[in-house]
Amino acid sequence: RPMPSSAGPPVTLPADVDELDAEQPHTAYTNLLPEISITDRKRSVQDCMPARWLFLDTAGVVNARCTPWEDRRVAASESTKRRAAVLGSPIRHSLSPTLHRAAYAALGLAGWCYDAVNCDEAALPSFVEQLGPEWAGLSLTMPLKRVALTVADQVSALASAVGAANTLLLGPPGEPRRAENTDVAGVLAALREAGVDRVRAGVILGAGGTAQAALAALCELGDSAPRVVVRNPARTVELLATAHRLGVQPEIIGGLPEVDLPDTDLIVSTLPPGAGDALHGRPWVGRPVVLDVVYTPWPTPLAASAREAGCQIVSGLAVLLHQAAAQVELMTGCRAPVPQMRAALDAAVAAARSR
Repeated sequence: RPMPSSAGPPVTLPADVDELDAEQPHTAYTNLLPEISITDRKRSVQDCMPARWLFLDTAGVVNARCTPWEDRRVAASESTKRRAAVLGSPIRHSLSPTLHRAAYAALGLAGWCYDAVNCDEAALPSFVEQLGPEWAGLSLTMPLKRVALTVADQVSALASAVGAANTLLLGPPGEPRRAENTDVAGVLAALREAGVDRVRAGVILGAGGTAQAALAALCELGDSAPRVVVRNPARTVELLATAHRLGVQPEIIGGLPEVDLPDTDLIVSTLPPGAGDALHGRPWVGRPVVLDVVYTPWPTPLAASAREAGCQIVSGLAVLLHQAAAQVELMTGCRAPVPQMRAALDAAVAAARSR
């Protein structure tokens, strides 16, 4: 089926949103994964109960090893040995199918398929319950990262400490469902790829779910007392709970974006779309490495300002890549083919920008 010739309207998150993750870009252009069609618009978990989830047909993403949607069903078939999907709401912007399908192709996993499913918090438990034995795992984006802990039989120590899971591993019948968090691994790998192996005094911008993962990453890199800069310190309850579980003691600084950025060797911005734009042109103390989890458009005004000041900048695409690579390894048991996944990601982003 032909791909749409024009981009859909950008989806911009509200200014008061405090939570962001690797699947929520600054302006989530819907043509990153064009919605070619939506099939089975309403299914039923039970005959009398309409479900609030639907499968998105992402067959427009090239992966010859995945059969067309019409041949893929929730029940196992001869052509589909193993299945996985990314769940969230909204989900049409997700680049996870691009990454996971590229991994399956590179690994020669001919029977593996990966879909995108629009699913809200209320629908997640019933969706998980009806999955068949062919399902290997689920990638979970907003708003499912906290409720994922409640549908799992086991929760990893890291996911429990962070207070969120972005991965649900599904074993054979009778085996426990396990919740994992690969967002921390994504942040760590992106920073280490940029040459950051130790952090003396880190700064986190924002206090949402990704800030909690960043807090765990900075702890791993040796910073047990990072500074967290937010608009409203009263909205840091979840982050402080994570800090307590991790055994770290962050310093909370209010007044963002008017407050001056502290002197530091690393800044991780987890701010939602547009929230960091006001920092453009502000003076930078020193030359910190700046990781902005927002990646569309790139560079963001915050990242552009940092680069103009001579700072090394890291895109949220690196976080997205490496958290997906960790998921592939958990679900398949194979080493993730990161170069091939990176190439597929770069190609998808470049194609979207050229439209």
